[in-house]
Amino acid sequence: MVLGIGALAVPPPAAGQDLAARVGEMRDGAVRLAYATRPGVCGSGRNVMTVRDTDDWEPDCEAGPAHVLVTFRDGQLVDVDTYVGGRWRESRGPGVRDLGVVSAPVAAAYLLSLAERSEAGAAAIFPATIADSVDVWPRLLTIARTERLATKTRKHAVFWLGQAAGARITAELAAFVEDAGDREIQKHAVFSLSQRGGEAVPALLRIAREHRDPAIRKAALFWLGQSGDPRALALFEELLVKQ
Repeated sequence: MVLGIGALAVPPPAAGQDLAARVGEMRDGAVRLAYATRPGVCGSGRNVMTVRDTDDWEPDCEAGPAHVLVTFRDGQLVDVDTYVGGRWRESRGPGVRDLGVVSAPVAAAYLLSLAERSEAGAAAIFPATIADSVDVWPRLLTIARTERLATKTRKHAVFWLGQAAGARITAELAAFVEDAGDREIQKHAVFSLSQRGGEAVPALLRIAREHRDPAIRKAALFWLGQSGDPRALALFEELLVKQ
């Protein structure tokens, strides 16, 4: 699934805090919320994707909104489930609070605040990326760079950065490979770069030649090998000649 750049930046954390205030100090239970998704986002429940209608093809999946279930236990976030397509079952336990439809930018801000809250919040990053009219990548970059956050959360942020459109994302990811202190996060950034296609090949070539960590150079070489790009083949020839 490809993350498109929205029209607006993610609202500041205060916007998410307003929604958090509605959730309140929930200790055991769950909250439901719904919000508009970007054009092309559809699903059949848990399977969510981005599709495009054509003159010849009508996708067999249901368009948004997104429905998210956030579950708490002993006051701690334990899970975030995302659905597009389908509907909630009528029966729900006394511990489930339904907030109804909320603003997509506010929902995205709240979900990203969950990602910053605990490792379980990593699952909140994806539903934030499908919110309508929201540019999530600047805040995802902040999450990816925040070393106090769980590695799982940072990896999720890096992955979805890799799905974002635009040359600026490629440049940011390439810089992140150099700046991140955690080798696993750097490797994940290399993988995310590899998903950018041909536009990322120059950055991967530079990493493969110049990165100070042999493991990161090896990762860049691996993904260059998967690309089939002639520039990658030229590098392999160059390296083999040197041996």
